[in-house]
Amino acid sequence: MKKDIHPKYYPNAIIRCSCGNVIKTGATKPEMTVEICSACHPFYTGKEKIIDTAGRVEKFKRRLEKKQKIKKGEK
Repeated sequence: MKKDIHPKYYPNAIIRCSCGNVIKTGATKPEMTVEICSACHPFYTGKEKIIDTAGRVEKFKRRLEKKQKIKKGEK
């Protein structure tokens, strides 16, 4: 290996999730923050959790309601 080209390795790096979970692992940064981890991700927990970052869920619900009204003949 060449010297002085590799980033510093932190064997006890800490990863903090927004749910409060703390994970210790090896990484090139001493501390990281994540929004979703395996303790709170819907795929691993089996619970539905909607994460809305830009009002996309409300926008989708409005479009869905509008489409259903058109199908029923209402305006």
